[in-house]
Amino acid sequence: MNRHKQRMTLAAAAALVPLAVACAGPEVTPLYGTRWTVTSPPAHGRAYLVLDRHTGRVGGRLGCNHVSATATVRDGSITLGRPVTTRMMCDASLMRIERTLLGLFDGRVSYRVDHGTLTLTSENGTTVRAVAEN
Repeated sequence: MNRHKQRMTLAAAAALVPLAVACAGPEVTPLYGTRWTVTSPPAHGRAYLVLDRHTGRVGGRLGCNHVSATATVRDGSITLGRPVTTRMMCDASLMRIERTLLGLFDGRVSYRVDHGTLTLTSENGTTVRAVAEN
């Protein structure tokens, strides 16, 4: 191949790399190991969840108290076990958020990860949204 053809081939390849990266779509945020900060209901950054694939557990904070439970992920749903929590009392707004989040536990929730947002929906219709922390 002559030098002109080589340069043309390299130039074409260089032009296609940004296009391939753009077409690859948004980066997928992993469900496991990500600190998911609850945004709805608004918890002002105080509530979060982290799923651990190796231990089969979820842990985090409900706004006021810390929480831990078993978590089995299968076919677009997460089966959350009975929660174990600390027992601190906080102001009424945080306790309301905590009660909402506790409604996700001891049952099955569907989940969806989309552009760094995790949406959890319980069988009784409770929906919680959380964003991946950087």
